[in-house]
Amino acid sequence: MSRLVTVAHGTRTTAANAVAREVTEAAAAALGVPGTAAYVELHPPLLTDVMAANHDEAVVVPMLLSTGYHVRHDVPEAVALSSAPVALTPALGPHPLLAAAQVERLREAGAEPGQPVTMVAAGSRDVLTGSDLCVARGLLAAAWGGDVRLAVLTGPGRRPADVVRSGDAVSPYLLAGGFFADKAERDCRAAGAALVAGVLGPHPRVVDLVVERVRAALAPAGAPAPARL
Repeated sequence: MSRLVTVAHGTRTTAANAVAREVTEAAAAALGVPGTAAYVELHPPLLTDVMAANHDEAVVVPMLLSTGYHVRHDVPEAVALSSAPVALTPALGPHPLLAAAQVERLREAGAEPGQPVTMVAAGSRDVLTGSDLCVARGLLAAAWGGDVRLAVLTGPGRRPADVVRSGDAVSPYLLAGGFFADKAERDCRAAGAALVAGVLGPHPRVVDLVVERVRAALAPAGAPAPARL
C-alpha cells in the first residue's frame, strides 16, 4: 500500500469537512503513508476526481457510519476509475469503536451512568441502513450499560419528537457537525432532552477504526483479523 484515501459524504459546512481531513491525517501518520480526504459530493476533492487521477496502489476507507446508496454504488463506481489497484474497505459503522467514542462524548457532555439515552442518526431510505443502525444502537447500549433508544432524522423510522423523553441524554450518531447535527440538537432539545453530546468528530477511536479497516484490507486472505488498537 502506498496511499490512504478516505471518503466522507461532504457538506457545505467548512468545519464539518475538516473532520475527515483531521482523521485522515492522523490515520495516515499512524500507518506511515500519505493520506487524502475525499468526498462523495458538495466539497472538493471529489472521490471521482481523486480516483480518476490515481496511479498508486491505495486503500479507500468510506467514512460513512452505515451501509447505504453511497457505499454500495457511488464509492465503488468511483474506485473503478483508478488505473492502479485499490482495496475498498467496508463503511466505518457499525462498530464497537464508534460506540466507545459515543460513550466518551456522552460523558464529556455530562451524562450520568444509567441515564437513558436516545441515539439520533441521519437515517436513509436504504433498508440496509436501518439494519446497521439497529446494530449500532445495540453496540451503544452495551457500551453505555443502559437503555438506548433510536431516532432518525430522515427516511423510515421514528423521529426524535416521538422517541426522546424528558431528561434523556442524546448521542448523535454523526461524524461531523452541519445540517443534521444542528437539526438533531434542535429537535431533541424541543422534545425535552437534558443534554446533547457532541458528534463523533476526530475522536481517537475513529482514527483507530480507520487504521483497523486499512490493516484488515491488507491482511493476507485467511489471516486472522488484526487486534483492535
